[in-house]
Amino acid sequence: MTRWTTAALLTALALTGLTACSDDDSPSSVASKVASAASRAGDAVASATAEAGRRFDDIKNGVDAKDDVRIGAPTTASDGRTAVAVTAANRAASAKSFAVQVDFTDTTGKLLDTVVVTVPDVPAGGSGKGTARSTHHLSGDVRAKVSRAVRY
Repeated sequence: MTRWTTAALLTALALTGLTACSDDDSPSSVASKVASAASRAGDAVASATAEAGRRFDDIKNGVDAKDDVRIGAPTTASDGRTAVAVTAANRAASAKSFAVQVDFTDTTGKLLDTVVVTVPDVPAGGSGKGTARSTHHLSGDVRAKVSRAVRY
């Protein structure tokens, strides 16, 4: 995982010219910058994952509803973030809300970001829609999947 992150960051640094912005372009300086950027990227994913966990921990009396949720194909919004449509079908006898965790990954399955979207007040027997948006710009061929969903 680190090898791919480092390679991607080196490519990004080379393409954006960030390595030329420093007075110290020695290999050790560039390596240090790459390691720092990789650490920040890893920290962002870890933070998003922790926040998703907290959101689900706050839900009381929730029922697994992963099979009742569908997502569309990821698209890039005008702000550069990745977005995906979320549809939740309510099979309960009363109105319910849904919390849906969407994981954004690359083609190898590496987690790039994770978000939780709420689809509130879905009528009994009906469906509701929401949009999951990445917390930051994601590049490359981004995939999305429902990691977990709860009806409450």
